[in-house]
Amino acid sequence: MSRRLVLITGASAGIGLAFARVYASHGWDVVVTGRRADRLEKLAEEIKLRFGVEAFAVPGDLSDPATPEKLMAAITALGRQVDGLVNNAGYSIPEGFVGNVWDSHRHFLQVLLHAPTELAHRVLPGMIERKFGRIINVASLAAYLPGSPGDTLYGPVKSYLLKFSQGLHLETRDHGVHVSALCPGWTYSEFHDVNGTRSKLSQSFPEWVWMGADEVAREGYLAAEANRAACVPGAPNKVAAAVLKVLPDDWTLEFASDRLRKINR
Repeated sequence: MSRRLVLITGASAGIGLAFARVYASHGWDVVVTGRRADRLEKLAEEIKLRFGVEAFAVPGDLSDPATPEKLMAAITALGRQVDGLVNNAGYSIPEGFVGNVWDSHRHFLQVLLHAPTELAHRVLPGMIERKFGRIINVASLAAYLPGSPGDTLYGPVKSYLLKFSQGLHLETRDHGVHVSALCPGWTYSEFHDVNGTRSKLSQSFPEWVWMGADEVAREGYLAAEANRAACVPGAPNKVAAAVLKVLPDDWTLEFASDRLRKINR
């Protein structure tokens, strides 16, 4: 098989689904994974018919520590290897740190921190040996903030993904492997519907700051191909990231606190 294969987590909706279509449109075969098997099967069929590439639905729950190994075993059983990895699976827990039981936080950290790190570790040796690879870690504009209440673990984990990607980028750039962190801002997807903040966020932030998932995925793909260590899609988000880098933490912490109070009214 001459075509490259990309593994995309959290591919049943939103940015992950958009990434599957973007990679397929560029001639990649695709493995889509997530918890909703019916959606994954439908997406795989759409991709095969629309783009003429191979697409495989491999359901899996990344909150289970055994899932990364199972995903890799399933791909090996297909007789394939991972040439690209998009660590996209994620969600938020908006009720605060103490307001949630520990299992909720443990599952969150497994999905957003441990799983992407393990998957990268599992696929990188082969990429380096073959002198070709692409890894995109979907972080967030929140990675540039010092911290915020409510989604207490979200910002720290996204900051980790950004720094992790930058480190891997430096380690692998001379081996034909491109590693990039994608740091989108407000994006139209199911993300905010799932955590119940859609209506409040729509009222709190103007329409011009929002981007579509397709646009975000396209920019992420191009950034990885160009071997950029980080990508902040959209002009307003680029400005925000630049400003956040130079503002004192006390200012941004107060802004985050004030914004959360308005959302939670």
